Amino acid sequence: MIHQLRVIFGDTDQMGVVYYANYLRYFESARADYWRQLGKSYKDLDALGIALPVIAAHCDYKRPAHYEDLLEIDVDVTEMSGVTMRFEYAVRHATKLLATGYTRHAVIRTRDGRPTPIPDSLRTSIPVVASAP
Repeated sequence: MIHQLRVIFGDTDQMGVVYYANYLRYFESARADYWRQLGKSYKDLDALGIALPVIAAHCDYKRPAHYEDLLEIDVDVTEMSGVTMRFEYAVRHATKLLATGYTRHAVIRTRDGRPTPIPDSLRTSIPVVASAP
């Protein structure tokens, strides 16, 4: 799924280049939009009594993004085990690949923070896409 985001001035450094840590915020924005595109939201996860905290995050930077760039962030779920999920991201401006990365999430019960299997009602609605080589 594709999420679009325009770089704001506050995301950049003195040279108008996106500060590296903001890519993790972009990943989060893309993830929230991913759920919306599935007709869900994080509120739906809460209603199921689960949360998806990030347990690992990684970003490979290829080229800089700049103030006012319109970014397209491709986000997919590439792994779903019993109690974890992995989202992968590709950030582009125009046709240029700027960054790739992933986040891994634990599936936990909100009432006690313990790992729990992904509910079947959620598992069946999430398309798992093969990871890019």
